[in-house]
Amino acid sequence: MQWFSPDRGVHVGHAIRGSSRGAGLLALALVTASCSEDTAVQSGQASQAPSTAAAAAVVTVAPLDRAGGVPTDTPVLVAAQGGTLRQVAVRAVKGAKGSLPGVLSADGTQWRSRVTAAPGASYEVSVTAVNPAGAVTTKTSSFSTVKKKETFTIESFMPGKDSTGVTVGVGMPVMITFDRDVSDRVSIERNLFVRTSRPVLGAWHWFDNRNVHFRPKSFWPSGTKVRVEARLAGVRGGEGLYGATNKIVNFKIGRSQITRGSVQSHNLTVKRNGKVVREMPMSAGQGGVWKYHTTSGVHLAMSREDVTVMTSPGIGPGSAGYYQLTVYDTVRISNSGEYIHSAPWSVGSQGNSNVSHGCVNVSPSNAKWFLDNTLIGDPIIITGSPRALEPTNGWGHWQESWKQWLKWSSLKHFNTEDV
Repeated sequence: MQWFSPDRGVHVGHAIRGSSRGAGLLALALVTASCSEDTAVQSGQASQAPSTAAAAAVVTVAPLDRAGGVPTDTPVLVAAQGGTLRQVAVRAVKGAKGSLPGVLSADGTQWRSRVTAAPGASYEVSVTAVNPAGAVTTKTSSFSTVKKKETFTIESFMPGKDSTGVTVGVGMPVMITFDRDVSDRVSIERNLFVRTSRPVLGAWHWFDNRNVHFRPKSFWPSGTKVRVEARLAGVRGGEGLYGATNKIVNFKIGRSQITRGSVQSHNLTVKRNGKVVREMPMSAGQGGVWKYHTTSGVHLAMSREDVTVMTSPGIGPGSAGYYQLTVYDTVRISNSGEYIHSAPWSVGSQGNSNVSHGCVNVSPSNAKWFLDNTLIGDPIIITGSPRALEPTNGWGHWQESWKQWLKWSSLKHFNTEDV
């Protein structure tokens, strides 16, 4: 059976979720007598029994009439045998507001809801069908959903207009943090939609019970428009735990700018759309102590700061090795305190030796240019250090291979399309 839907975006894992369970419910409905009756009215003659040649359409609905404790992600399925569906309405009558929208199959014989129902709510299903001879069949039924005990919501969502800007770099992940632990990862992933202006292969990845992130298999194509829909209202997050709200975020991928640097050659090369636009002598971490090594790996620009006060990690005032420096024109690349920043005191070492405490030092003019020309999410790839960037050190998402990334995805990879 082919389904028609104006909403062509591909859902995480499946374009239509819950189809196997929904099909089972529908099959059950087709062979189970309903508690509410179908009524047929022949045009111009009330209550006239339809003839054998023009039998009235038979309507079936799942969940069954008066069903209680229905899971919120159970789709409402309606079918007409011997006719087509003219109207289907699923309206909340208690515990919630509004209706559940749905999609009609191409032949007009089946309908299914396409959003999650609210927990602790009662719904009324009203159906009108018509047979080839014009006889009208109407049917009403009702059901109630499982009650909620607690709710969860989105605590933070990146990228965002205020945190990253609307246009971001080609390495930018989508990062969602919940305000409490969730356990039903499959249910949540099924309701996270990623829509794009061109197909992109990607996947969600759980770092823990509060953080789920999305990245493509490869860097985003430049110029891609992205729309992320977290339709979590009513979605099960665990036993008695349900989503409270929905959230939709739009952003755009900017030009492709990738910076590569080596702690051995002491140089940064910036390529924009494949062409070199800047060469910058650099000085990386001096080593000796593990924390003073600049990390190797695929970093992302995490923030752009005009002024940053840096202090020695793990060392307080008065202790050997303590420092506090005010530096300018900084781009953060990890959570362990690594920045690309202006360092006028090390210009003589830039291009020939490593003298920093782990940051990447460049000249004041180069630092200003880099700050002005960097987007949040731009990749900065550093090589040559014995210390590797950890995937959880800042936005080290690209440090995991695609196989490793998929290991922590509940529904694995999928192609996005149609923003």
